[in-house]
Amino acid sequence: MCSCDCLSIAAHLPVDILPRENPYLLLHNDKGQRFFPLVGRSYWTIGRGKDNDIVIKDHCISRNHAILQSTETGDFYLIDLGSRNGTFVNGRRVAIPVTIHNTDQITFGKTEVQFYRATPTNVGKQPRNLEWDTPTSSVHERRLTSVMVVDMRNFTALTRQLDEKVLSSLIGSWFRHAGGIVRSSGSWVDKYIGDAIMAIWFHGQQEVNQDDILQIFQAIIQLHNMTRALSAQGTSRE
Repeated sequence: MCSCDCLSIAAHLPVDILPRENPYLLLHNDKGQRFFPLVGRSYWTIGRGKDNDIVIKDHCISRNHAILQSTETGDFYLIDLGSRNGTFVNGRRVAIPVTIHNTDQITFGKTEVQFYRATPTNVGKQPRNLEWDTPTSSVHERRLTSVMVVDMRNFTALTRQLDEKVLSSLIGSWFRHAGGIVRSSGSWVDKYIGDAIMAIWFHGQQEVNQDDILQIFQAIIQLHNMTRALSAQGTSRE
């Protein structure tokens, strides 16, 4: 049975960052409210270990518990990393990456956290300066791109065959390793589509560098090998 006696935070709120104007996590405990500003990067690791971006000292939380990732479209995805006690959003366990929304209740172990982000209605309330109040010019640039979508085969069958905790652990491990492989290859996970990920590489306007293509195929090979290894682990647990 896990216990939750002490909570501490390894993220501090800079004076010049106002939570109401930026996405943030809000944690309630006996010491009051604590803020985790979600600015300055595209993903944040969450866990009990000191090497995480957001450290929560809860004995029910795994050392590497979850990842919160933002995309260029402004969406935020929550990914459980196969934690022992699970991650829950509004009472539902996270098995695959889920999109979180304003005021969603997130549970890590026994720790309750709420996600907040500014709504469009909050924008535009600042005094207007007519001298600078001109339409923004659009910038159009044509560039070659490579798009990769990696999907889990027979995922529906897996959900029926594996125990929920085993499935959550395997899926969390897969998304964690896949994200690392994609980032190390010069791209990032642009979108989570159910049990799949989509990554994008941007190239020049006229041609694609041979090294860039080689890097993409190396990422595909690494994803394949990683998936086979995790599949073997899942088979041994059945």
